[in-house]
Amino acid sequence: MQVENQNPVKARIKAGGKVSATWLHSASPVIAEIIAQSGFDVGVIDMEHGLTEVMTLVTQIQAMKNCPMVPFVRPPWNDLVMIKRILDAGAYGLVVPCVNTREEAEKAVAAIQYPLSGVRGLASSSRAARWGNLSPDYLAIANDEIFIFTQVETAESLKNVDDMLKVDRLDGIFIGPMDLSTSMGRFIDPAHEEVRKAIAEVEKKTLGAGKALGTIGANWEDAAAKYERGYNLVIYMSDCVTMGQVARERAGKFKEKYGGL
Repeated sequence: MQVENQNPVKARIKAGGKVSATWLHSASPVIAEIIAQSGFDVGVIDMEHGLTEVMTLVTQIQAMKNCPMVPFVRPPWNDLVMIKRILDAGAYGLVVPCVNTREEAEKAVAAIQYPLSGVRGLASSSRAARWGNLSPDYLAIANDEIFIFTQVETAESLKNVDDMLKVDRLDGIFIGPMDLSTSMGRFIDPAHEEVRKAIAEVEKKTLGAGKALGTIGANWEDAAAKYERGYNLVIYMSDCVTMGQVARERAGKFKEKYGGL
């Protein structure tokens, strides 16, 4: 069971460890609960491409409550107001999309911290503070316990990654291979040699700066190879995509034997 007001995922990554992760796209608290009970370390609720709004975000985080899986969220954008609402709902980690410059990375970092370190609005009545029941404790530890990745997923971000890595409170870089390859002119082709070289350079710089490294894996074998390269977090499952894969496999077995409609 997750200890109140503590982020075991951040502690493990900061110690150089690795954590398992899955996307949660469906906005379903039932699915979130099932996956949380399966043993994943991190559930990344995707508000950029998934179906989640703030209320369904809350219900998914509630569904994880009695499980070890820690709720991370990818917000729709690097937006102060949305990030504030996500954190107030009880998220303990962020994967902020499309961060291209040091200034944008600093903006994301400021959004997760209360003053005087940042600009996050103070509220002792939030769900994260247990509706006021744990507000002094939460407000005291939140600046340190929230984990933040910013995504490198554009050609512009490649040019500025050195400066972004100088942002002290930034915990890590999350590489988005599909968007990155497309931005480089190689449409959804992260296997292209030019893209692979660019990703390898980001990996080297991020690890060299002592920051955490995250990305997406196509499957467990791909994820395992990336963990061996030094990644701390790899998202190698999606509630919707994986369910679709299993459904196609099961339906296909029937059709092979008996035919379909």
